[in-house]
Amino acid sequence: MSDYAQAVFEFYQTNLENITLDKTTLIGDCPFCPEKGLDGSKRLVVINNSDGFFHGFFRCLNRCVPGGFPLWFTSLAKIDPSRTPGFDPDREYGLRNTEFPSQTINQEIKKFQDNLTEDILGYFQQSSVGEPVLKQLSVGYNGRYIVYPYFQEDGNCYTARCVFPDQQEDFFWHGDSDMISESYQIFNVGDIQHCENGALILCEGEENLLTLKQLGLPGIAVSDSQIFETIEAERFDHIKTLFIVVDNNNESEIRARALASRVGYKVRLLTWPTGFARNYNLWQLAKDKGNEFGSSLISIVRNSKAFSPFANPKREHDRFYENLNRQAGSSYANLKSGFNYLDEAMDGIHGINIFGGPPKVGKSCFMIQIGTEMARRGVPVLYYDFENGRQKIYQRTLVRLSRIEGRQLVKSSFSEAEQDRYESAQQDFQKMMNNFRVVNDRKLTPEIMRRHIDFIKHETRQDYCVVIIDSLHKLPFKDFSERRTGIDAWLRQLESIRDELMVSFLIISELTRGDKGSYIETPHMGVFKGSGDIEYSADNALVIFPEDDQASKLNSHERNANLWLVASREHSPGLVATYKLEYPFWGFKETER
Repeated sequence: MSDYAQAVFEFYQTNLENITLDKTTLIGDCPFCPEKGLDGSKRLVVINNSDGFFHGFFRCLNRCVPGGFPLWFTSLAKIDPSRTPGFDPDREYGLRNTEFPSQTINQEIKKFQDNLTEDILGYFQQSSVGEPVLKQLSVGYNGRYIVYPYFQEDGNCYTARCVFPDQQEDFFWHGDSDMISESYQIFNVGDIQHCENGALILCEGEENLLTLKQLGLPGIAVSDSQIFETIEAERFDHIKTLFIVVDNNNESEIRARALASRVGYKVRLLTWPTGFARNYNLWQLAKDKGNEFGSSLISIVRNSKAFSPFANPKREHDRFYENLNRQAGSSYANLKSGFNYLDEAMDGIHGINIFGGPPKVGKSCFMIQIGTEMARRGVPVLYYDFENGRQKIYQRTLVRLSRIEGRQLVKSSFSEAEQDRYESAQQDFQKMMNNFRVVNDRKLTPEIMRRHIDFIKHETRQDYCVVIIDSLHKLPFKDFSERRTGIDAWLRQLESIRDELMVSFLIISELTRGDKGSYIETPHMGVFKGSGDIEYSADNALVIFPEDDQASKLNSHERNANLWLVASREHSPGLVATYKLEYPFWGFKETER
């Protein structure tokens, strides 16, 4: 037994009477029951398993006071805190600096408690939650909705969440509207203080917490895992071990992991074994297991692992070599633009490639050609278009493949040679469409993009994917007040997608005008409009400029443009090649540098 564990054992021995030791449980008279005027066993139990997470946790079998760890016992018993294991003389103990309203709904909560009917008690009994637990947490009933009071750290209740039985989506908040903000939405928040220097369970859903309290365990709850995003990690500074258990779904697990990353190494995530249904939770487990719920939960707790934001070393090692082997395969080698000099300059299309140019230079045309040619070779391509519309993209592609002008293509009036080219182009176009998807979603989010990538990789059965964005400055910037902020946020997300999903990006960017209002100047990173994090996020930054003597011909059909590799993590910057637009066939031809 460690020194601290021994000190905890001796602390309870000193402050409890009529003590017996039953294996790993210390049992004595409850010193708080007489103060509450309670009859019954008046016994208090303390977990004395020095190897367990809840060592030192006490609870009264009468539930006369909330259970907790030695510092909370000291507070209740009015003992000199300096004699308590874990007491820090340099720490300022007390409530957070929060101003609470003068009006409470404490009396209403008591009335709601008195309204509990046999039907409602039977509803909770489905998961073996008894009336003493409901009384302990002041759960009530307003005649239609179950009332969960959200007592705050000052011991008063200002709001309550009213939930229709068996329909968690049907709820409303009752009480002070100023106290309904997410920062106050922690159910049974007092247990954070009660569990200092000990373990605490954080779960999703008030009902799930009730099943834990029925077992006598300490815990708090939020109504929905979305609240995890607003919980201050500092609230758990003095908790030794924080268990987090959420409903069995990816969304809740992701939010739990995000909170765990902020709280730190003390978190242990309770994960559901394979085979449980989506959204399965503690309430359902208690309902299914009955008297075996406690042992089932203990098994899940024992299988929990300390959270780490880092990948398992062996898994990381194996993943590295898997990716290395993939890069040696034909799928990786197939990630080429189709332009020889461009592929030579960048060793193919990999990472995040920002492609800038002035208006009308042919950026979209250039990207359409690269994307459709890659798709023809079997590479899955997602083209996020906010400029042209899918019909124009498809039509220009068919024009380029068939070498038949758009007006003539629409009339379907061909010579014999044109008919042969058209039929061949149709076959190529149809083959290309198996791997090419145009998306015009104006409500696009990074999460939706991830799902699109999953779909196309699944449908094409390919490991790699190319995403073209036309253009960066027209991506939806929901929740961002400034475009610059939105661009930087998107770039951060694209970096994550690149690394997590093995995606290559081709992203069109606008340019800023030069000192004289011209786009013709020596290429450098500063020419990208709202450049922000572009210089940090881009693996390759490219700029296409019309040749100097062609600047006055931007609106003509005779366009030559120079493509520059402005900056690169892996390759040498410089002139890539010159490209001639073959109008009216909407294709570029690469010429020597």
